[in-house]
Amino acid sequence: QVQLVESGGGLVQAGDSLRLSCAASGLTFSSYTMGWIRQASGKDRELVARVSGSGSITFYADSVKGRFTASRDNAKSTVYLQMNSLKPEDTAVYFCAASLSPTLVHSLKPNYWGQGTQVTVSS
Repeated sequence: QVQLVESGGGLVQAGDSLRLSCAASGLTFSSYTMGWIRQASGKDRELVARVSGSGSITFYADSVKGRFTASRDNAKSTVYLQMNSLKPEDTAVYFCAASLSPTLVHSLKPNYWGQGTQVTVSS
């Protein structure tokens, strides 16, 4: 049974940093493209970042480029999202996602989802 468990969310002020973690189990982690997808209240889901199985290929939404960094530790079956210079518009539930297909992650149709972690940025 595949499980993705996010942690690290919380309430911060604009300009602060947070690091989200997603611990995976039940899958061959290094084979999976991992993504971070967020959904703000009343808005559509948005792919924030995507990282390949080896960690060598990453994608970032324009809205977070230069502020967020996705990385992974395959030995720990964990993917991270370092979020710096947070803005109120980054407020959302952040989901960890996994798929053997990068395309499925990119199209917001991954095979597996975490339960989500709330990030709230106050102004």
